Amino acid sequence: MLVLLGVTALAPYLSRYDPAFQFREGLSEFGEPLPSSSTFWLGTDQLGRDVYSRLVWGARISFTIGITGSLLAVAIGLIVGAIAGFLGGWVERVLMRTTDVVMAFPTILLAAAMVAVLRPTPVTVILVIGLVRWTYLGRIVYGEVLSIKERDFILAAESLGIPTRRILSRHVLPQLLSVVVVYITLGVSTAVMLESALSFLGIGVQPPTPSWGSMISTGQSYYRTATGLVVYPGLAIMITVLAFNLLGDGLRDALDPTQRR
Repeated sequence: MLVLLGVTALAPYLSRYDPAFQFREGLSEFGEPLPSSSTFWLGTDQLGRDVYSRLVWGARISFTIGITGSLLAVAIGLIVGAIAGFLGGWVERVLMRTTDVVMAFPTILLAAAMVAVLRPTPVTVILVIGLVRWTYLGRIVYGEVLSIKERDFILAAESLGIPTRRILSRHVLPQLLSVVVVYITLGVSTAVMLESALSFLGIGVQPPTPSWGSMISTGQSYYRTATGLVVYPGLAIMITVLAFNLLGDGLRDALDPTQRR
């Protein structure tokens, strides 16, 4: 994961060419993509662009959208779950029923509908990921807060007349730190897959901006003659998701003693 983050940060220095530049010599005499060579390390795509450079820059797009979208989803889920669990009453009913309604829709279908209504840009994709992925953490936080608010230190704080806002920020939210950290890491992998799926469908990051999902979509027509157009971005997605999932599992075991073997 550190290597992938390093590639993302150093994309301008690691890429050999402009990812959107179409080389005249990037296609064969029959107009087909070129295989790997000393000039184009991973070959070229159907427009004569360097696949390696697009893969490196695609990492920056996918990671930026994945991490930012996951953080937005965590912020929304944390606020909704904490308020609903701590205040209870009609506030709890309204927020939790809203959560149920959002969870009732298939994630990819809801995300596709939202992106189709809005203009498909990286910012739009980040907003969509945050607005469709917060429900899972919201449910988890809601259950945790229901348990935390019955503990003695919370009851003591309430008996001393400490304002609800201060109790939430100083006594409740710190107890949720381990849950939030684990969800951020696991949420990034899900956000990367969702962004790739939207780009694959043509409603995510728009060309010529490189995205792993759009690279697979445009390269699938050449999967017999230029297999790398599909394999390379597919491997990048797989390695990224695996890295963040393993990190999330490790953090869960480290931060929650009950999960240790």
